[in-house]
Amino acid sequence: MQEYPIKRGFKDGLGERMVASLSECFDVEPSETAGTYTISYGALKMLAVSLGPKGSTVLVDTESDLAADDETILDTNRRFRKYLDSVTGYTSKERAKKMQKAD
Repeated sequence: MQEYPIKRGFKDGLGERMVASLSECFDVEPSETAGTYTISYGALKMLAVSLGPKGSTVLVDTESDLAADDETILDTNRRFRKYLDSVTGYTSKERAKKMQKAD
């Protein structure tokens, strides 16, 4: 499970944006169980997202489909990065820097 910080100014409406972006980026309606939204798409057997403990982070848990072909993997990764960009407000490069600082 990975915890992603949210950019200042992106915290308002985070819960709604977290769910709506799943539908927009993956073209799949998520199922909800106890505040965790789950989908299955492409090279991801399971993608589960929920709000962090204080509501200022997003918790993401994934399970990969190891049998997926290269094209499916690339498409899934592109959609996943787009999802994280829209939810967190940070680009891939900015998220990587934040993760390095956290270590």
